[in-house]
Amino acid sequence: MTVTAPPKTQLVEPGGIEPISSDRRHGSPWQLFATWTSPNLEFATIFVGVIAVLYFGLSFWQAVAAVLLGNFLGSLSQGFLSTWGPREGLAQMLLGRTAFGFWGNIIPAGLNTAMAGLGWFAVNSISGAFALATLTGWSPVLTLAIVVVVEVTVAFVGHDIVQLFERYAMFVLGAIFLVAGIFILVNADTSAPAGGDGSGGFGGFAGFMLAAGAAFGYTAGWNPYASDYTRYLPAGTNRRTIAVASGLGNFVSTSFLMIVGAASATIVHTGLAEDASPTDSFTAGMPGWISAITLLAIAVGAISANALNIYSGSMSFLAIGIKIPFERRRAIVALGFGVLGFVIALLALPDAGASYENFLLVIAYWIAPWLGIVLADRWLRRGTAVLALVVDEKNKYRNPAGIVAFVVAAVVSIGLFSNQAVYVGLLVRVSPEIGDLTALVGFVVAGLLYVVVFRMIRPVLGPPLSAETTTMPAERVEASA
Repeated sequence: MTVTAPPKTQLVEPGGIEPISSDRRHGSPWQLFATWTSPNLEFATIFVGVIAVLYFGLSFWQAVAAVLLGNFLGSLSQGFLSTWGPREGLAQMLLGRTAFGFWGNIIPAGLNTAMAGLGWFAVNSISGAFALATLTGWSPVLTLAIVVVVEVTVAFVGHDIVQLFERYAMFVLGAIFLVAGIFILVNADTSAPAGGDGSGGFGGFAGFMLAAGAAFGYTAGWNPYASDYTRYLPAGTNRRTIAVASGLGNFVSTSFLMIVGAASATIVHTGLAEDASPTDSFTAGMPGWISAITLLAIAVGAISANALNIYSGSMSFLAIGIKIPFERRRAIVALGFGVLGFVIALLALPDAGASYENFLLVIAYWIAPWLGIVLADRWLRRGTAVLALVVDEKNKYRNPAGIVAFVVAAVVSIGLFSNQAVYVGLLVRVSPEIGDLTALVGFVVAGLLYVVVFRMIRPVLGPPLSAETTTMPAERVEASA
């Protein structure tokens, strides 16, 4: 399979997950602020704040503290991971092969494929479809189809159009949600007491940890995509600027809308239908024009989020190692995910949002140990080049330390600390007041165990950075495929 470095004028981004050669590098790191702001300006972000109050039993101010903590941690890791893209010009899940090896990386790459290309795609498409249906009076099935077509078109064309769409969407969505947010905050009852009882009814520490975990799950849900949108930047791009732009864009957008969501949960609406969609409930009581532009923003926000979900979902799918003998294989996979995601969203329309809080926590369950492992691996490999290790699919680099640490950490953290509707961990059954510590325990156990196993088996590290170029020229891009 051979891929030549294409001219920058091609409409549809060719290739798959090959390293981006130096002659194709372009862009500014500050573009990342828009890249990670726009996809969070959507209803799914708002709903995290809603469930912190309505489902986890927190007061408004407790919810604010919880989401700020979760968002800060998820944004911190987002900024750090984003700095990895320019050096090798590789996608995030492909870089994970150093920690998991070629075969072991199939598990996290497969999980991200399912979560991004299918799970998040369905969640966001549904909220966008409901908003557009309320605004236009059309059938939710029709509006779902419209939203999906636009999402898939943007992701199909590729990296540059995704970045362009997010840049302009940020200004439109930011202005609309600022107006809607101010209206909600002015009318909210921020002094309302917490609804939980501090134990099985949540509230207190248990509710706080659940809300913080849900916020972290949402914000860190972008972590496996981080370098996908920095791999086109020149290798010498300032790493601190990359980290600040990515992390700040993520933190500001998620925190503002989650706080607005928590505030909206304190407003009591009368005359609202029992079967009202979550988007209808959020816009109820708003003046007509604010309601209309907010519903439009929710639909556009879903497109902003899912353009990234489909794009990175296709990248994760290719990182599994599946060979597709077409020049535009990434675009073809993105189209396939759009079709599957539409079917999943269509089936979920009748009961949308019923298990959203569980979905958020499940994301944190796998991302936290994955994050602990890849960060530990990067620390252990500091000063070494990893390019040859991850792109050489003939020799298939091996490192069992990652998958061992991942599986053990997942079993321990979920088995003991999970607080899900489907499964409650052994320690949580005894002491429900501890909430859900799965992500925290998974991160720590996975990172520490990886360091121990890594030092025991001593996998190949790769040559010193000074001994290998970190940006592949066009001829090496051809050879690597």
